[in-house]
Amino acid sequence: MAWIYLVAAGVLEIGWPVGLKMGWTESGAKPAWLGLSIFCIIASGALLLWAQRTIPMGTAYAVWTGIGAVGAFTVGIVAFGDQATAMRIVSIALIVAGIVGLKLA
Repeated sequence: MAWIYLVAAGVLEIGWPVGLKMGWTESGAKPAWLGLSIFCIIASGALLLWAQRTIPMGTAYAVWTGIGAVGAFTVGIVAFGDQATAMRIVSIALIVAGIVGLKLA
């Protein structure tokens, strides 16, 4: 169950930078998006707390941030037109390899 909490926390970790990006535009603040960010931060942190009761802290934190980083990277490419250069993709693949390695260790 702890790994389910951790994966859910990682997915929510993607939500807050997206909410921040969408929540502040040239035309001003968008409260709903900023509210989504706050919700994701709190919910993600709570799920990480529950996951760390079973999973070692260093592993949980690395997986949590890794899921968030990979997810935000992917959303950036798909939704915001961020560049998908070979070096960026290789670099994110190394993060994924690290996450898998921590799960297997």
